[in-house]
Amino acid sequence: MTLEIRYFAWLRERVGTNAETVETEAATIADLIAELAARDEGYALAFSDPGAIRAAIDHALVEMDAPLAGAREVAFFPPMTGG
Repeated sequence: MTLEIRYFAWLRERVGTNAETVETEAATIADLIAELAARDEGYALAFSDPGAIRAAIDHALVEMDAPLAGAREVAFFPPMTGG
């Protein structure tokens, strides 16, 4: 499947782009993270602590085991804080 991936904050800095289109066979967010982390050192660093990352599928926050079937966009970002 083809996904638009968006990166925010320090994830964007580590992977070197704010968005990209990827072809993937990943079934879940966790599978996608594993695929991305295997790309190169920057991606590996960005995804080295999955507990420090939040994900959204088509603008809805999801857990790491969320299925990607039917998704068009995935966004990765650090935890949000309020104030």
